[in-house]
Amino acid sequence: MTNRPLNKSVNFVEALSIVIGVIIGSGIFLKPGIVLNNAGSPWMSILAWVAGGIITLASALSVAEIASAIPKSGGLYTYLGELYGDIFGFLLGWVQTIISYPASVGALAIAFASYSGYFLPMNGLQQKLLAVAILAFILIMNVIATKYGGIIQTLATVGKLIPVIGIIGFGLFSGDAPGFSGIHAAATGAGFGVAVLGTLWAYDGWIGVTNMAGEIKNPAQTLPKVISIGVIFVICVYVLFNIAIFKVLSFEAIVSSKAPGADAANALFGSGGGVFITAGIIVSVLGALNGYLMTAARVPQAMAERGQIPFSRVFGKIHPKFGTPANALIFQGALAVIYIFSGTFDTLTDLLIFVLWIFFTMGVLGVFLLRRKFPAAKGQYRVPLYPITPLIGVVGGGYILVSTIISNPVQSFIGIGITLIGLPLYFYMNRKTA
Repeated sequence: MTNRPLNKSVNFVEALSIVIGVIIGSGIFLKPGIVLNNAGSPWMSILAWVAGGIITLASALSVAEIASAIPKSGGLYTYLGELYGDIFGFLLGWVQTIISYPASVGALAIAFASYSGYFLPMNGLQQKLLAVAILAFILIMNVIATKYGGIIQTLATVGKLIPVIGIIGFGLFSGDAPGFSGIHAAATGAGFGVAVLGTLWAYDGWIGVTNMAGEIKNPAQTLPKVISIGVIFVICVYVLFNIAIFKVLSFEAIVSSKAPGADAANALFGSGGGVFITAGIIVSVLGALNGYLMTAARVPQAMAERGQIPFSRVFGKIHPKFGTPANALIFQGALAVIYIFSGTFDTLTDLLIFVLWIFFTMGVLGVFLLRRKFPAAKGQYRVPLYPITPLIGVVGGGYILVSTIISNPVQSFIGIGITLIGLPLYFYMNRKTA
């Protein structure tokens, strides 16, 4: 279906910046108060961030073994197809291509425009036009060269870390620690488990780098390294960021704040703190937007290579001059624009949370199937402390699934229904390519 292979243009630093840049969005600036309120005390809150990080790391280390053994583009879509059968990979690819990825891209573009309103007041239509404009810029850069997307990702990741490291650096050395003096009984919050659940959302997104395996130099060795290093780095940043906030703001101030990161910046840097942190959030969202769009296009492109979607010759084609999956990128961008103007992105992504975590948990569990189906090559990466490590990841994924279905049963089943709508297309394309 393709006229040439994808270029191996993504280096170690760019792959690492995808992992870090997609995980760290705006959540770290906004989530500390919610997690603290649910955990009930500062130390329990920090423990929740650590626990969420350990679950994420266990999942990451497990999927990294699969990525090392199956270093192909498409990420989890490809792994599920190889390990469980084409139908499971297709159903994930279907919801990622049509809804999950483009809706997330649309939501991030709107978030960029919304935070930009801090500096340039805009009405609703103007925000949408700015969202489309920044999306178009990111799209063009990624169409022209994957290298440009990698450069944007690297610069945005460095940029978003400046305000975070600034708050950590100055906050840790502030004299008082009012946040640590406020201790509420854990019973006053929703509970430690809910707090951990909140942190897991903030750690999400690292798996997107596996979509780029076909373009990463030496993916079998690079992917395990960037996934492991990236997730460990984010855990350290999240924990230190929360400790810094507890040293700057009181317990009550953190819990009642909608943006504790901005409040901490104001306390540390005065009236310019709001400008500092808002600029950081804008850069942070820009990096996440670029990372999502870059990795999103690789799913329909991989599906098209297998002839699993309509117009496979179009979406599987690699641009003859630029060497990028240009058609797949434009398709994802066009869907994102539709979601921006319809305003349905949050609703749709919420509906699919349950389904996506089913597939994600299957991916972590897949390391057990991998070892049965594919004997390890000499020197290939193996998940440490097997089978304990993947079991931690599976338990974490199971906890999210149970919590989601208890809190939103109707939404969860609607998500399953949306996913199963893809079945007729799967069987049609199977017959067509048979």
